[in-house]
Amino acid sequence: MKDDHAMDLQLLLFAKTHEWLRLDGDVATIGISDFAVQSLTDLVYIELPQPGRVLKAGEVFGEVESVKAASDLYSPVAGTVVESNTKLAEDPAQLSASPYETGWLIRLKVSLPVSRAGLLDAEEYKRLCATESH
Repeated sequence: MKDDHAMDLQLLLFAKTHEWLRLDGDVATIGISDFAVQSLTDLVYIELPQPGRVLKAGEVFGEVESVKAASDLYSPVAGTVVESNTKLAEDPAQLSASPYETGWLIRLKVSLPVSRAGLLDAEEYKRLCATESH
């Protein structure tokens, strides 16, 4: 999993649309999974929202483009964007190199309480990816 070996995937929740989230108090760091990054290959462009944007759970917040496809990014939880990883716009390859660490996409101040409904733990997500890779 590249340089993300230090990241404990058991601390993450995953959406079926391949976004992950890590909660730290009332702030959620959100990114896309290594499975999604590997499926896209050769990333060329990432569009992320400005801080202050309010998102609903399941709402499109940006887009990632590769040489073979463009994919919408969905917020797994509701909240207000407090930070976007602007370094990814300059160097999308960081997302491929480290999707769980330096390749995070946005940070949200979540609308509490956070519902786990529709989110998967690491084992459930691993099983989902296994069915999609066939």
